[in-house]
This record gives sequence, structure tokens and C-alpha cells, in this order.
Amino acid sequence: IADGFDFAGVLVRTREGRPIKIEQNTLANTGANARVHASVLSLYDSKRIKRPVANGQVVGWEAFDSEVRQRLNSVSGEIVLLTQTFASPSTTRLINDFSAKYGNVRHVIYDTVSEDAALNAFDARYGERALANYDFSQAETIVSIGADFLGDWAGGGYDAQYARGRVPQNGRMSRHIQFESNFSITGANADKRIPVKLSAQREILAALNGYITGGSTGSNLPSAVNEAVANAAKQLQSSGSRGVVVSGIPDTEAQAMVLSINEALGSQVMDSANPRMVRNGNASQVQQLVQDMNAGSIGALLIAGVNPAYSLPNSQEFVEGLKNVEVSVAFSMKEDTTAKLCNFIAATPHYLESWGDVQLTKRNFSLIQPVIRPLFDTRQFQDTLLRWNDNTVSYHDYIQETWSGSLGELSWADALHDGAFEANSPGTASAQVSGNGANTSGVADNSPDTQNIAAAPIDAPATNTTNTSIQDSPT
Repeated sequence: IADGFDFAGVLVRTREGRPIKIEQNTLANTGANARVHASVLSLYDSKRIKRPVANGQVVGWEAFDSEVRQRLNSVSGEIVLLTQTFASPSTTRLINDFSAKYGNVRHVIYDTVSEDAALNAFDARYGERALANYDFSQAETIVSIGADFLGDWAGGGYDAQYARGRVPQNGRMSRHIQFESNFSITGANADKRIPVKLSAQREILAALNGYITGGSTGSNLPSAVNEAVANAAKQLQSSGSRGVVVSGIPDTEAQAMVLSINEALGSQVMDSANPRMVRNGNASQVQQLVQDMNAGSIGALLIAGVNPAYSLPNSQEFVEGLKNVEVSVAFSMKEDTTAKLCNFIAATPHYLESWGDVQLTKRNFSLIQPVIRPLFDTRQFQDTLLRWNDNTVSYHDYIQETWSGSLGELSWADALHDGAFEANSPGTASAQVSGNGANTSGVADNSPDTQNIAAAPIDAPATNTTNTSIQDSPT
């Protein structure tokens, strides 16, 4: 599954040709949370769009393609693709092909739950827009400042590693210290949990940075909190390379301090050489797009995998701007808030009906294959772009062509069978323009009255409103 929020290697159990159960693919070394397990039910959702829609009327794909292509060829203004994080080498290559054909094309990536600050900090330090990777099974001391890393923090999937480190080995196991404002799954599992104001979290991180890197340790923190920070710093220094600091503070400077602390510790828990590629959104580019839409400079907007009219903090500005866009196309499984506002709706299949490839980390990849024929008259975003590019190959063949020569000694059949493999990227997966982004999380910085507004863990991207398994969950 790679839906822009959850990225996980899975195995699918079928009965009489119908998918009925999702299990984790252990070869992929990723977690499978409650949303992933429940995702099989979305395949059978009666609210799915069953065929393409043009100007409010159900049409066939031939008529749909003809009208949209005609409009794209005659559009005045820029063509923009606003998409989820696909983390897909073949999709990035395909978007580049689309840009070459139509010209004046911009690709903007939007993450519904933003990791923009962490991406900006990592990019500034290591020259790559990605997220630092962690192996908590190697940790002796873990200090978390507002990071719910047993939940959805940085893409999630860290729970199994953490659990391995909590099993006593020779009388020792990892020690976990949690500074946080809201009670979280991670805080509930900590050895020591220190509740603090949200406005104090950055000051805690700055003091910890001073203790570890030799800078200033002065702060206005309460004495009990300051003592806890000093003790945490001593334990980190004692653990050395087996110590690690993580933070969920949505601030680029704070995330830069996290990287600095872990480098000073020589942390082997943090892996900057094989970073995570499952978040690639750029908040500043999204903000610029909304401004350009309202200025009338966007001629066509193709939206895939996201629902900005619902989820953007400034959604009303997006809605108003969309009225100025000549051609709007939503690639969607459901008639969501954004799709209802678009001229065209391209009905897309469920991931269990789709082909794909995913770059989970810099060196780790997965292939996606369908386990059932499409239940409705739907078509993948990528297959549609191929047709609009005048390319007659199927997306399956396009993926295979993309990976030709990049699998090393591994055959295509073996890579497809295992679903997960290590390789060098075909060279197109990290094509995003770097740049500092604005904080679009809806959380104000450093105000004593600020509340920590977090997405509900069980449905953080708010895409499972009709999935009964998700809605029945107590969390």
C-alpha cells in the first residue's frame, strides 16, 4: 500500500478471487497499522466512483480522454499537477514525460499531514529532501520531545523495532524518556514521561542541544523540567552512539537541532545515509500554488490522491482559487470535497487493483501488483497520463521498462514475487525542488496558550470516513 500517507509492504489473502485479509510482508521491513489492515474493506466501498465523470455527466473513457486532452492543448496558463507523495520512480519519470509533452507544467506535492519542517532540515543538512531513518532496536537511550513515534510520526512503522529494544538482553533494555504536551501512545510506553506545555518543547530541545553539543544551556524552564533535561542529557552522553533524540516539533530550526544532537552523539540509531522517502510534500510550493490560482495564472489543475479543499488550513482560499482555473481534473476513488468542485473526475482503482513501485528509503524499494481485476470502470492515474502522453504501453510495462537495468542480479520476476528489494534508484525518484517551507500544520509557534492540535491516529489523513473497521475503532 502506498496511498500518500501509509506506505507498507503487505501480503493479501484471497478467497475465491476476492481479497479478504491484509498481512504484513516481513521482507519489506515496514509496519502495518490498523488503517493498513482495514484498507481491504475500502475495496468494496459502495461510495466509490464507478466510472469517469465530465461536467457532472457519467461518460466513457474515450470521450473523457478526448475532451480533457483538447482542453489541455488549448489551455492558457500553467498546467499544475497537485499530488500526494507517490514515492514512485516510475511515476516521477511519467510526470517528467508529461511535462515534456505539454510544457509549462509544474508538479507540486502536498502531504495532508505535513512533515515539512523535518524535510527542510534534512535537505539543508544533507542535500536531499527526505526524512532521517531510525532503528530503535539499536537504541540504549531514547529521548523524544513531542514525537509520537509509535504512532504516525514520520510515516510510522517504528513500533516493532522499539519493541525489540524493550526486551531485556543481559539484564538491560532501552530507556525511554518522553517530553510531551498531549498524552500519546509513545508517552504511555515511556519509562519516564514529563508533561510540558507545547510552548516549552522548543526550549527543552535547545537546552538539550546545549548540554550535548556544548552550547548554551540557559533556559526559563521550571526547575523540575530543567533537571529532567539535564538528566536526559547525561544518559544520552553515557549511551553515546546508542543514544538518540527525536522530535515532532513542526519547526525547521528545531528539527535541525535534532540532527545536530544525533550527529554529536555519533548515533547509530539515526541513519542519514538511507533516509525515508515516504514524505516529499513542500508546504511553501502548495502555498504558492494557492496564491497563483487566486491570481488567475493557473490554466489547468490535475489533482491526484489528495483532498485540499477539505484538508488545507486555508481551504477556503483554495476553493476560491479553483473557480479561476479553466480546467480542473480530480483523480479520485470517491466524490470527495475537492472532486465535487472539479470539471472532471477520473475514477481511480483501489491499490489492490493497481500496479506500482515505491521507494521506501534511498535503497529499499517495493513493487505493487493487483490481486483482483478492477471491480468498476476505473483507471490508474498513471495509465491516464500515459494515454495523454500518446504512449500506448500499459503502466505495468512502463514500470518494467523503468526498472530495466536497475535491478542488478535480481530478475523482474523475483522482485515482483518478493515485493521488496534493495537497489539503486533508476534516477528519477528525488526530483523535487528544495526550499524552506511554511508551517501549514495549523499549529502556532511558541505561544504559551497554544494547543497541540494533532490528527486522530486512526484516521490521520481523513480518508476512511466510510470504512467501518476504522470508524468502529476506539482510537
